[in-house]
Amino acid sequence: MADIRSPAVAGMFYPAQPRILRDDIQRLLGSAEAADLAPVRAILVPHAGYVYSAPVAAAAYRLFARAQRPPTRLLLMGPSHRSWFQGVAIADVEGFRTPLGVQAVDLDAVRRLAAIGRPFGTANTPHEAEHCLEVQIPFIQVVLPEAKIVPILFGEVDPLEVGRALNEFLTEDDLIVVSSDLSHYHTNEAAHEIDASFLKALLSGDFLGVARGEACGQAPALALMTIAEARGWHPHLLDYRTSGDVTGERHQVVGYAAVAYVEVQHNGEITP
Repeated sequence: MADIRSPAVAGMFYPAQPRILRDDIQRLLGSAEAADLAPVRAILVPHAGYVYSAPVAAAAYRLFARAQRPPTRLLLMGPSHRSWFQGVAIADVEGFRTPLGVQAVDLDAVRRLAAIGRPFGTANTPHEAEHCLEVQIPFIQVVLPEAKIVPILFGEVDPLEVGRALNEFLTEDDLIVVSSDLSHYHTNEAAHEIDASFLKALLSGDFLGVARGEACGQAPALALMTIAEARGWHPHLLDYRTSGDVTGERHQVVGYAAVAYVEVQHNGEITP
């Protein structure tokens, strides 16, 4: 019997008080720069503590909040920071709980993915202490509360193989969220340079350049790039900052970016 995944980083990465958490997210969404992009099919967002990275993430989630046709399902993809395993681990639980309540998991989708076999499988242990997907859930609960989620953690795996399989699995009612920070623990100046190179590769579809980068979510990003290439989705940089830009501490910083992938119409134009 599937159960509910309890929050692991509430009160550390984001507020544990429901009213404060909701108010903070609504304030961040309201202050994020409005990008005129549609239809958005996927986003890449950071997963640090909200005080550092939530303003960047809000730039992407604001686009989800403006979607004319809300998705029925979100595929959440991120790197496993605390557990080593081969393949991808899909959480087989009924939902993810945060102070804002429980976001339902699409158990039918979880089990259909697991039935594909390697590299897919269900495993809950890697999800128990992992923060990279959890910090996305409160944003989703505010902007897309009715959408079900499919929580996917990447272990040791060929991300292109995962991307090809997910491309066959996706429907028009799905959106993708990739959770990734960028460079880690360089000076602020070096981080900007390293991250600029990574983002240039990501935005140009340069798989090798992304693979050479320092993003902790490199594997799910490559899987998303595989899907985007197959489906003609075009990436747009929405925001970029480092923790040093936010706090003024410029010696050991982490980079954060928000990127949106937009479906290109048949005439080659982006829908306004």
